[in-house]
Amino acid sequence: MVHLCPLPGSPAESPPLDEIVRLAVADAKALADAGFDALMIENFGDAPFRATEVDPHTVAAMTVVARCVRRTVKLPLGVNVLRNAARAALAVAAAAEAAFVRVNVHVGVYATDQGIIEGRADETLRYRRRLNANVAILADVHVKHALPLSNPNIAEAAEEAAYRGMADGLIVSGTATGKPTRLDDLRAVRQAVPDRPIYVGSGASPASIRQLLQLADGAIIGTAVKQDGRTTAPVDPSRARAVVQAARSR
Repeated sequence: MVHLCPLPGSPAESPPLDEIVRLAVADAKALADAGFDALMIENFGDAPFRATEVDPHTVAAMTVVARCVRRTVKLPLGVNVLRNAARAALAVAAAAEAAFVRVNVHVGVYATDQGIIEGRADETLRYRRRLNANVAILADVHVKHALPLSNPNIAEAAEEAAYRGMADGLIVSGTATGKPTRLDDLRAVRQAVPDRPIYVGSGASPASIRQLLQLADGAIIGTAVKQDGRTTAPVDPSRARAVVQAARSR
């Protein structure tokens, strides 16, 4: 994960865009040097987040950052525009030639700290077609920081995301950022949707990554590779290497 500083227009004080780019590129380089297989940028510093649509200046700033990261680090890139701006993420991804987007609520209805968020898989897929973008959609199942209202059964929710929402891959997380993902949840999703890649969305660490990857195809790593384990801190190269080494020692 490349967590971005507050972007222009954020409630928090935003550094100059050149500084946001510099910090994002530095984190991307550190992760690439440690041996990670892909990167994902996210406007983590923009809290409190908009529930769905974001302002045009957010899309513009994230596109600038994404293109700079892509030019510097030759790894597949993903985009997540919080909280659930799927079309904005696709627009950034298409402009930056990114490989995938993360959609927190792709199908179903969830109670979140931004209020009630409803999945808009139909709009997202149609917008991707309009852009003619070769961008994969990775959809969360029972996304973190949320309570499922439409389907509390995680296996059924996974089936809906994959087969009705036509997601290209699924993400299974813990209850909040940095919180561990339950093995039982991973197992239930894997059994329900055996024909899609499944990724761990939170809480993976050098101690847990090997066991998680027995069920998942990969993991999104953020907090565990940051200095002092703080999500908003820069990437710690030694922590990043430790995660990669643990994952590859299976």
